[in-house]
Amino acid sequence: MSGNVLADLAETIRARRNASGDVSYTRQLLDHGVEKCAKKFGEEAVEAVIAAMAQSDERLCSESADVIYHLLVLLEARNIEFSDVLKVLEKRQGQSGLEEKARRS
Repeated sequence: MSGNVLADLAETIRARRNASGDVSYTRQLLDHGVEKCAKKFGEEAVEAVIAAMAQSDERLCSESADVIYHLLVLLEARNIEFSDVLKVLEKRQGQSGLEEKARRS
């Protein structure tokens, strides 16, 4: 992977659409559709919360990696480009979270 691990991971996930489900867990998730991908993302998020509250830093890092992976799979299941998420973050850069939330209301 290059210097941009997240973008590389998103590209790898996209490429897995063409892989065999026999050898690709990502393909198996994508084949089950958006609902399964969303459920798996939610499960991983809960595991990260549990790790944050009561487990080691290493465990939290591991669970966080799982959350990011499953978020990228969910985005792929919805045909949303990771770059579109980055564009939203870029627009928010330089403003306080309170200001950004107030603009959404």
